[in-house]
Amino acid sequence: MTEKREEIFISVDIEAAGPMPPDYSMLSLGCCLVDDPKISFYVEFKPISDNLIPEAMAVSGFELGHLRHTGTDPEDGMRNLEEWISANTGDGKPIFVGFNASFDWAFVNYYFLHFLKHNPFGIGGIDIKALYMGATGCSWDATRSSQFPVEKQAASEKHDALADARHQAKLFKFARSLGSAS
Repeated sequence: MTEKREEIFISVDIEAAGPMPPDYSMLSLGCCLVDDPKISFYVEFKPISDNLIPEAMAVSGFELGHLRHTGTDPEDGMRNLEEWISANTGDGKPIFVGFNASFDWAFVNYYFLHFLKHNPFGIGGIDIKALYMGATGCSWDATRSSQFPVEKQAASEKHDALADARHQAKLFKFARSLGSAS
């Protein structure tokens, strides 16, 4: 019988130039340990495509031309992320946690598989919205983060992947506590 590995929950958020990889680039990635959000990782990437959706760029506040010069090579960035995951999970099992996880996970999975040929998170992750819906019985429309009774994130003109990942860690802990209360 195999020994069960401790699950280490990692909140992940990304900003992207559009809705799907590889047609659109992941612009930045922030993540933190759910149980200690101060332990975190952040990277901005060189784009892998010139495609963009203006609304997505406005949300992130990034410019592809600027990231071409200042961003991290995606292979190096993903290798650094893998090293951070390994250093912070030890023998534990890293579990991807996201708010609308299917969007963020698609980019992270693609970048890991394309650049490193494997994904340390495995084949999926935990979606906070679905967890909250299941724990409360609410509708999908009621799963917006503004509906969660937790301290609200300070409003910003642009999304910040690391700040969002830290906020998501709070949302996940709250949603998870609802399930353990029943």
